[in-house]
Amino acid sequence: MIRVENLTKSFGDRLIFDGIGFSLHSRERLGLVGQNGHGKTTLFRLITGEEQPDSGAVVIPKNYRIVYVQQHLEFTADTVLNEGMRALSEHEQDHSWKVEKILAGLGFTAKDFNRHPKEFSGGFQVRLNLVKALVSEPDLLLLDEPTNYLDITSIRWIEQFLNNWPHELMLITHDRSFMDKLVTHTIGIHRRKLRKIAGNTAKYYEQIAQDEEVYEKTRINDARRRREIEQFISRFRAKARLANLVQSRVKTLKKMEKKDKLEQLKFLEFSFRSSPFPGKQAVAASNLSFAYDSQTPLIRDFSITIPAGERICVVGKNGKGKTTLLKLLAGELTPQSGRVIYHPALKKGFFEQTNVKSLVDARTVEEEIRYSQPDVDQQQARDICGAMLFSGDEALKKISVLSGGEKSRVMLGKLLVSPANLLLLDEPTNHLDMESSDALLAAIDSFEGTVIMVTHNEMFLHSLAERLIVFQRDTIETFEGSYQEFLEKRGWHDENQSSPMNRSKENMTGHIAKRTKKEIRRQRSEIIARRSTAVKPLQNRISRLENDIENRETELNHLNESMQLASQNRDGPQIVELSQAIHTCQSEIDRLFDELETATHEFDLKNAAFEDQLKQLAAELEAENK
Repeated sequence: MIRVENLTKSFGDRLIFDGIGFSLHSRERLGLVGQNGHGKTTLFRLITGEEQPDSGAVVIPKNYRIVYVQQHLEFTADTVLNEGMRALSEHEQDHSWKVEKILAGLGFTAKDFNRHPKEFSGGFQVRLNLVKALVSEPDLLLLDEPTNYLDITSIRWIEQFLNNWPHELMLITHDRSFMDKLVTHTIGIHRRKLRKIAGNTAKYYEQIAQDEEVYEKTRINDARRRREIEQFISRFRAKARLANLVQSRVKTLKKMEKKDKLEQLKFLEFSFRSSPFPGKQAVAASNLSFAYDSQTPLIRDFSITIPAGERICVVGKNGKGKTTLLKLLAGELTPQSGRVIYHPALKKGFFEQTNVKSLVDARTVEEEIRYSQPDVDQQQARDICGAMLFSGDEALKKISVLSGGEKSRVMLGKLLVSPANLLLLDEPTNHLDMESSDALLAAIDSFEGTVIMVTHNEMFLHSLAERLIVFQRDTIETFEGSYQEFLEKRGWHDENQSSPMNRSKENMTGHIAKRTKKEIRRQRSEIIARRSTAVKPLQNRISRLENDIENRETELNHLNESMQLASQNRDGPQIVELSQAIHTCQSEIDRLFDELETATHEFDLKNAAFEDQLKQLAAELEAENK
């Protein structure tokens, strides 16, 4: 268990945390929410010791291991597989299958296992950091935006993996559906305080809204009561016969706590600037093909007709051509064969992550937005800056000093001032916080034009998609229906093989390799040994607690017998002394039962996980014998 006690942290004159505290208990999975810049990553750095608090403490048990998955990349091994195996514990140094399973789940192919880590893109290198963290099985895993570099199948895989995570977890993510599927508790940074509740983000925000409504009603009632008392004192202060009443009210006024009005919080809130569209069809693409240099074509003979007002989501694994297709449909790339036909009245708005390079470093945020359209004046630009959370002097920041997330918000701001009836959006939620992602979803939903969007965010897919373009098994196909209908009727082909509970060991050629009886028996022995190491201390603790309870209950029986005798003898002092002893003994028994319940629950969970693995091996061995 970790305890954060009365912790305060400032940067310069900016107060981030003001006396916050919470506890992280065994096997809890905490989702950490709050606006960008409010201290989520700072809290992680305080827990790991990378930052020091101004006051307060983070109390961590001895030998408790914490792993924080960051974007920092440092690899020393010659292959991806060997780099992953560096993170294995001392007694698992030969368990390459464990690393292979997680590599495959996060999108590495069997051929990738023998490649050098530096041959991969930055996104895949960050995934390798995540693999190493999962393989090492720390007591506490800290994940900061883990889905940013994952495709949809990898996100669904890691959801399943983390739902079986046997230790503690703290998670920061803008993807609300991903968080809600994982967490047991939500902890939020709100007004420089921390609030922890059991349940998902919906329960957390509902509770915050209720609390603030109660606070505001109480503040208004208190203010009205204060005014009434002040008026009474002012009116009757000179009346000698009412002096006692006046003094009483003066004392009451001094005791009353004055509640300040809650500061108006800033949230991203905006709508896209829609342009009228008279036609029935927005875009028609026929027989599109495209390849980079001499590579195998990413897009081959793809055709689609897109009616006005339709919402289409493009989904699939990374590196398969989703962004390339979006650029072809946007006219940013020229197809090597085929063509894209646009309605004459079509006005496109295109958002793509690499477009931040088009921002001019020397300009301010306001200037970038003002110069994006000739009809935008300074006040309109300032309004958009405010909607993008660049209010006041923040709008005068130079582009060169902005973070990646802030630059993405500037790109969104430029899109807002540009009249459009077709939005083409490539992963627009990256670098946004959860509240901003919610605002973006609402803005897209209320947009009157056509939307084509690449996204891995399942909340967006479930809410918006009317049709899908699916990249799967090296093909591109359209699916006529919602995302839920796609999951029910087709689904992702490789999910069963990638599942952390179902995936078999994969050999270097990419084929599933059947394990020998000897390998299965060896793994069974390893699991039994690990089970003994994990659950034996819990069994010993449970036995000790049961013995302590039995001894205390025997003591309580003796005390009750003595109390009966003292009552018969009417021995007052003895009765008082025995009453206190009985109360102390009963409290101790209750405490021991609470500990026993916790220990038994922990034992059942850990033992069940090992039993599942043993059953799986037994089934595999039985199939091998047939």
